[in-house]
Amino acid sequence: MSNFAFTLIIISATMHALWNLLVKRSRHKTVFIWWMFIASGGLFSLAIPLLPEPFRRPDLHTLLMVSIGAVCFVLYHLLNGRAYRGGDLSVVYPLCQTSMIYVPIWGVVLLGERLTFQGVCGILLVVFGTYSIQLERLSFGEMIRPFRNLKSPSVRDALAAGFIYSIGSIAEKSGVRNYSPLYFTYMLVLIMLFLMSFNMIRPKYRAMIGEELREHWGLILCSGPIMMASFLTFRYGLNLSNVSYAVPVRQVSIVMGVLIGILFLKESFGRIRLVSALFIMAGVALIRFG
Repeated sequence: MSNFAFTLIIISATMHALWNLLVKRSRHKTVFIWWMFIASGGLFSLAIPLLPEPFRRPDLHTLLMVSIGAVCFVLYHLLNGRAYRGGDLSVVYPLCQTSMIYVPIWGVVLLGERLTFQGVCGILLVVFGTYSIQLERLSFGEMIRPFRNLKSPSVRDALAAGFIYSIGSIAEKSGVRNYSPLYFTYMLVLIMLFLMSFNMIRPKYRAMIGEELREHWGLILCSGPIMMASFLTFRYGLNLSNVSYAVPVRQVSIVMGVLIGILFLKESFGRIRLVSALFIMAGVALIRFG
């Protein structure tokens, strides 16, 4: 992975951790995320006339890839939310991260990517660190515990979320290969906003929309450029690197999220979190230099 691609993805991971911090500080999480997409989409729309890169009409392949990506990411958030409502964090979180197992497979099989031995070792370290960071202890029994009850709806939702996210990542990589990452991201944000708006018209959200805006309008305004920076830097980095490497490297956002939680939210930092974070960082280093 080149220095430039690596730097872009690390910036994206930082921005991703920051907008997740904003979500944690909000009251109605689902509504706040919808407002974040409005802020980001609005900022995009205002900035486009000032950009030097001309708009190029997307072909059918690009439209298909951006649509698949948008649908997959919206479904990922919905399934993720359903899984958390019915399951424990230590079970749901690791299963939602199984996308990183699928992404390298799809990258090699569908996109013809070639991975080095060091790169594969780095991916495995990131997968292990990301999977284990919310577990109660590091043991074989604990590692397989999330898979023990496959009949549970929350377990199935979490596994489905990980699988669907991997499909969205491959669609993104395929889409930005021959089309501007800038305008691909813009269309992705607009389609995701359109799909999420259908959820917002449900009666239970109507009162929350105005309430969240009045209470956290400052956070919503800040979220626009942060989310836009996160989305754009990742897709430009994705355009310059293998998706098999880009998705694992972006998991640095988990380490940054943990650090933000400790420094600003006064969260505890247990030994498992420390060891898992070290595994992620070691894996990212192997991907970068291998």
